[in-house]
Amino acid sequence: MVTVLLSGEDYLSTIEPSRFSREFKLEALRRMEAGENVSNLARQLGVSRKSIYQWRNRYRLGGSKALRGRGRMTNVDLSAHEEPAAENQPDKEARQTSLEELARAQRQISALERKIGQQQIELDFFQQALRQVRDQRLRSGVPGGTASTKSSKR
Repeated sequence: MVTVLLSGEDYLSTIEPSRFSREFKLEALRRMEAGENVSNLARQLGVSRKSIYQWRNRYRLGGSKALRGRGRMTNVDLSAHEEPAAENQPDKEARQTSLEELARAQRQISALERKIGQQQIELDFFQQALRQVRDQRLRSGVPGGTASTKSSKR
């Protein structure tokens, strides 16, 4: 693999496509899950951010076996990824149900976040009002200070 540092740029560009071992990918994912910045990680490893995210998605779907090692896929690997159409139908229905549940949960989260925001606004309002009442009471308690309420007489 040939890597070139572009003039004035902070990132590496790869001229040749590269293949990485399963262990390399797993280590990259471990570092990503540990909270390391993906852009910096990709730069250090000499891979694209897109590749790291693709590895993560494949790992989530099929575990470490879903991460190919070096080289081309064998016929055994290819046949293991292919499934009959009849078996895909229940998966498709389960996926659709899962997506509906996800959408419902996201709507509920949005509603709760709006409610929290409204409560925060109310809380801020009441805290400000309480501060003003305290300030008025402190001023009225001092000799020569103004009364807490003004007289109705003019």
